[in-house]
Amino acid sequence: MGGCVSTSNHSSCSSRSNGERVSPECLGIRMFTRKRIRKTFSDPVTTLQQLSSIPNRIFKNGKSRTSCIFTQQGRKGINQDAMVVWEDFMAEDVTFCGVFDGHGPHGHLVARRVRDALPLKLVSFLQSFDSKRNGSTANCCNGNKKLDVVDPDKDGGMEDKVDYLWREAFLKSYKAMDKELRSHPNLDCFCSGSTAVTLVKQGSNLFMGYIGDSRAILASKDSNDSMVAVQLTVDLKPDLPKEAERIKRCKGRVFALQDEPEVQRVWLPFDDAPGLAMARAFGDFCLKEYGVISVPEFSHRILTERDKFIVLASDGVWDVLSNEEVVEIVASAPTRASAARILVDSAAREWKTKYPTSKMDDCAVVCLFLDGKMESESDNEDQCFSSATLQSNHSGNAVESDDGQNSEPSLQRNFTVRSAEENDTYKRMVAEAEANQEAVSTEDLNWLGLEGVTRVNSLVQLPRFSEERPRP
Repeated sequence: MGGCVSTSNHSSCSSRSNGERVSPECLGIRMFTRKRIRKTFSDPVTTLQQLSSIPNRIFKNGKSRTSCIFTQQGRKGINQDAMVVWEDFMAEDVTFCGVFDGHGPHGHLVARRVRDALPLKLVSFLQSFDSKRNGSTANCCNGNKKLDVVDPDKDGGMEDKVDYLWREAFLKSYKAMDKELRSHPNLDCFCSGSTAVTLVKQGSNLFMGYIGDSRAILASKDSNDSMVAVQLTVDLKPDLPKEAERIKRCKGRVFALQDEPEVQRVWLPFDDAPGLAMARAFGDFCLKEYGVISVPEFSHRILTERDKFIVLASDGVWDVLSNEEVVEIVASAPTRASAARILVDSAAREWKTKYPTSKMDDCAVVCLFLDGKMESESDNEDQCFSSATLQSNHSGNAVESDDGQNSEPSLQRNFTVRSAEENDTYKRMVAEAEANQEAVSTEDLNWLGLEGVTRVNSLVQLPRFSEERPRP
C-alpha cells in the first residue's frame, strides 16, 4: 500500500490549473526559496535513507490525494518495474511522477535506485540554482528585482527562462544519476539499466524528461467533448532514424534478429551482445561508448481545463494496449483509485488473449488526475490492490510478496510467436514512417509505439538476478 498522505492545503497556484497563464513565481523562477523547500532535502544522504517514511510520497500499490499507482510482476522473473508519485514535491502544488523499467541481471535494483535518487538530484540542482541566484547581486533574470510582478503576457522571455531552467534541471539530474550508477560500489550496471519517464506538474505547467521506451499519454477532451489520447513522449528505440544514426556513428551496430525482424537492437561492434532494445537508458555501460546515452528528451506543456488525466506506464502495458484503449480503460474505471489496477489487469488479459505463447512482461502504471480530486473510499477498496509487486524496505533491499508467481531467474531466452499479418502491418508502418521521415516531431511519432508488436526482452539472453540469492 502507499505511504501516508497528508491533506495540507494547496498553494494559491493550485487554483490556476485550468490553463490560465500563471505568474513567474508559479512557473518556478522564485518558488525555490529556502522558506518553501521542504526540510527533508537539507541532507541528501539522510533523505535517501528516510525516503520510505516521507509523507506524500507513494511507491507501492495504492493511491494518493491526486493519483493511483499499481505494478504487477510478469512471467519473466523478478519484477523490474518501479514507480513513484511525490506530492508537495519541493513546494505545495508541485507533484513529481515517474515510471522506471529495469532490464538486465540487476535491472530491478537499477530501476529502484533511479526511482529514489533521481528526484533528489532534481531538487539538488534547483537548490543550487537558487543559492547562486540569491548570492549574486544580479539574479538569473538580468538583475530584475521585481520579477514577482512581471506579467508573462507582456514578457515573452520569462517563459523561455523558465523553460531553460527546467530543461537544465532535467539534463543535469539525469547526467548525475547515470554518473552515480557508473561509480556505485555495490550495483553492477555494466549490462543492466533502466528506462525513465518523469514529470513535474506545477499548477498548469507540465515539465517532462524521459529516456527509453516507457511512455506517457494525456487524456483530453476535443471540441466534440470526446476523450482523446495525446502521446506526450516518444519511444526512444533504435528504430528511430536519428537514434540509429548516432549509434552507428559511435561504432555501435543496430540490427534485428531473424526470429524477431521487427525489433531493432543495439549491439557491440565486436560481439553479438547485449542486444539492447532501446537507444537511451540509465546504466548499460557496456554500450555507452557505442551510442547509447542517458540524455533525456525534455518537453514543457501548458495544461488546459480540457486535459483530464495523465497515464505513465512501462512497455508491458503499451505492448498490448493502444493509447486510445488506455484512455478508455482509465476513464471508464468505476473509481479513480482503482484505475491503475484495472489498467494493469486489462493488460494482463490482453497478453493472455493475444499472445498466449509469450511470457507477460512486468507492468507499472501511474494515473495522475489533473483536477486534483480523488474519491474518498473505504479501506475495503484499498484492500483490492494486489501484492504482486516487488517492494523495497527501508534498507533498500528487495522484498518479494508471495503471489504464487515464479520469481526464479530464467536463463532461457523468452521467444515470442508473431503472425505473418502482424509482420506485414509492421512493414507498412515502417514504410510510411520512412516516407515522412523528414517531418518528424513528437506528435508525428505515435507510430513508434508499434502498438501490440514489440513483445520481447529488452536484452537478449540475460537472466534477472535477485540480490536475496547468494551468489558464488
